[in-house]
Amino acid sequence: LFERFVRYFTPQGIEATQAYVNLARDHNLDPAQMALAFVNQRPFVASNIIGATNLEQLESNINSIDVELSDELLNELQEIGAKYSNPCP
Repeated sequence: LFERFVRYFTPQGIEATQAYVNLARDHNLDPAQMALAFVNQRPFVASNIIGATNLEQLESNINSIDVELSDELLNELQEIGAKYSNPCP
């Protein structure tokens, strides 16, 4: 729908996204909920903006406040981030 987002659909961008989605699912988390929980755990973040297109997504996003990511999961996130440090330039 929006041409400006085409840059995210590169082979490396798709691989990076799939790696994060797989990691979330391996830890029984919704990928968006994992991302929001990650932001919630950053000590320098004062607020976290959520977005949803239906009530189910909104509920999952709100519940991310109760998700505590383990050190293991945080390390795995860091590994993916290092592997795909700039997936969509």
